[in-house]
Amino acid sequence: MSHDARPRLAPKARLRLDQKTNRYLLLYPEKGMQLNPTAADIVQLCTGEHTVEEIVSRLAEKYAPQPREVVEREVLSFLDALSERALVRTDP
Repeated sequence: MSHDARPRLAPKARLRLDQKTNRYLLLYPEKGMQLNPTAADIVQLCTGEHTVEEIVSRLAEKYAPQPREVVEREVLSFLDALSERALVRTDP
């Protein structure tokens, strides 16, 4: 996924906070996945407004002193996995 792409959730996917566990779930037809806090932070920024670069920058700042390169690698890996499942799409 390119750094200038603007990822957003696919129409079939939605983010929901589970009131019992206080954790975010990514729901899609007949399935769902419980997100760890970092994954939830990424998905919350997938609005189509932020570029991948902006998402990486925000999370690198939030999760400092984690090296930016590590944050970038994890964000790209997670977004690629969501893209493979057609749970995010990108706008150039």
